[in-house]
Amino acid sequence: MSDISNTKARLGVAGLDNILVGGLARGHLYLLEGSPGTGKTTIALQFLLDGAAQGETGLYVTLSETEDELRMTATSHGWEIQDKFNIFELAPPESLLDGEQQQTLLYSSDLELGETTKAMFEAVEAIKPDRIVLDSLSEIRLLAQSSLRYRRQILLLKHYFARNGATVLMLDDLTTESNDKTVHSVAHGVVRLEELAPDYGAERRRLRVIKYRGQSYRGGFHDFTIQRGGVNVFPRLVAGEHKTEFERSVLTSRIGALDALLGGGLERGSSALVLGPAGSGKSLLTMHFAKAAVERGEKVALFIFDEELGLLFARAKAMSIDLAAMQATGNLFIDQVDAAELSPGEFAHRVRARVDASQVKTVVIDSLNGYQAAMPAEQALLLHMHELLQYLNRQGATTFVTVAQHGLVGDMKSPVDITYLADSVILLRYFEALGRVRRAISIIKKRSGDHEDTIREYRIGRNGLSIGEPLEDFQGVLRGVPTYTGASKPLLGREEVVQADNERDFLSAGDERV
Repeated sequence: MSDISNTKARLGVAGLDNILVGGLARGHLYLLEGSPGTGKTTIALQFLLDGAAQGETGLYVTLSETEDELRMTATSHGWEIQDKFNIFELAPPESLLDGEQQQTLLYSSDLELGETTKAMFEAVEAIKPDRIVLDSLSEIRLLAQSSLRYRRQILLLKHYFARNGATVLMLDDLTTESNDKTVHSVAHGVVRLEELAPDYGAERRRLRVIKYRGQSYRGGFHDFTIQRGGVNVFPRLVAGEHKTEFERSVLTSRIGALDALLGGGLERGSSALVLGPAGSGKSLLTMHFAKAAVERGEKVALFIFDEELGLLFARAKAMSIDLAAMQATGNLFIDQVDAAELSPGEFAHRVRARVDASQVKTVVIDSLNGYQAAMPAEQALLLHMHELLQYLNRQGATTFVTVAQHGLVGDMKSPVDITYLADSVILLRYFEALGRVRRAISIIKKRSGDHEDTIREYRIGRNGLSIGEPLEDFQGVLRGVPTYTGASKPLLGREEVVQADNERDFLSAGDERV
C-alpha cells in the first residue's frame, strides 16, 4: 500500500469532486448506487485511474461483469487500463467449460457467501490496494438471502477494509430489493445516480449526494452526462459563492432614441428581459447591444436556441450587423444550443465556462422559450434563471434574455413570468394604424436609474432598428388598436414611408433630437 499523505481520494470526475469538496475521505467505505446504465462502472474506472495517476494501487473486484467487458468499457472512453490497476474476477464465464478450472471458479449463484468473501479477502491481502471497487452488491445480497445476514456481511466488509486503510467504492445496481437501506446506514457516504427519460429528446442524467458523514457537500440534484472520455458532472450553480468587484458603468446601444428610453443605457452587471411577439425584433435589439459591446472592445457571448446560425448570420448582415466579422475579432462567441440534447445544468455550466474562461461581459440568451424546453417544470426554470442571472450579475456581465409571447396583437401571454427576476424589462408590440402594421417599444421596468415612460414607434430596416418620437397623440398602442387623440400626426403616412425607405432612414429626426 502506498504512503498517502493527502486526506481526500479524488474520484477523477472534476464536477463530482467539486460537489464532494475534494473527493472521498480516505479509509472509508462509500456506496455508489443507480439503475443499470447510469454510469456507475464508468465512475468506478475513473476513480481507479485517478489513483493510478497518483501512484496508488487499485483493485477492481467484479462479481457482475467480466474482465473483458471492463476493458471494453475503458476502450470506449479511450482509456488504457492495462497495468493501471488489478482486476479480480470472481465469475469469469469464459471458463465455464474448462473442467480443470471448475473446482476453483466462484459463481455467486452457486457458492456460499463465506467462500466468496474469503476469495475477496485473499485478493486484498495479496495486492494491498489503496483503492478498491466492489461491483456489485446485488450479487452479495442474493448470496446472503436474508437482510440480517446481508447487513452482517456489509459490516464485516467495512471493518475489514477499515483495518487495511483502503478507500472502498461499492456499486449497487438497485435491481433487487431497491428499498433496502442497509448499506446507507453503514456506508460513510452515499451517491445516487438517476436517469430520466423525457417525452422527447435525449435521456437526462442527474446525481445527488444522499449522505456524507462529517463532511459538508453541495446538496441537491446535479446534471451529468456520459460521453467518450468519461462522466462529466455539472455542479448546481450557487450564485452566492461567486462575487467579483467591478465598476457599475452605463452601457449604451449606440441608438440614441433607445438609450434615451433607457435613461441613458443599461447598468453593467444587470439583466434585461426583452418581451414581444414573434418577429417583433427581440433578437435584433439584443444584437445592437452586442455590436456596441464588441466595438467597445469587450467580449460578448450569444447563446442561440431558436435560430439556425447560417440564417442568423445572413439576416443580421442584411441589417448592417456583420456577426462573422465580429466573430473574427475574437470578441464575439456564438453557441448554438439544442434544448432537446442539453440539460439545464449543462447549459448553466457552458455559460459559466464562457464567462470565466473568456472574460465575457455581455451575454445574450435567445430565447427563454427554447431554454424552457430543457426544463422539467416551470418552477425549475425560475430557480435556474434566478441563480444564472445572479451569477452573471455578480461577474459584472450584462445579460439579455428574450421571451416570445403568445399572440401577435392585443392581450398576449408569456410562457413563464420572469419579469420580477430581470433588472430591466423592454416591451415590444405590434399595433395597427393608418392601414399598416407598426411596431412600438416601451420600457416597463428599470431598477437602477430613471427611464422614459413613453411609447415610441420603431421600424426594422436595412440599418437595423430605427426609433422615432414618443407616440403622445395615441392611446391603446399596447393593446394593439390605438385611438388617435391629438391634432398632430406623428406616425408616418404611406408617402413618407416610401421616402424613408429610399433614404434608408426611418424617423431619423427622432434620433437626432435625442
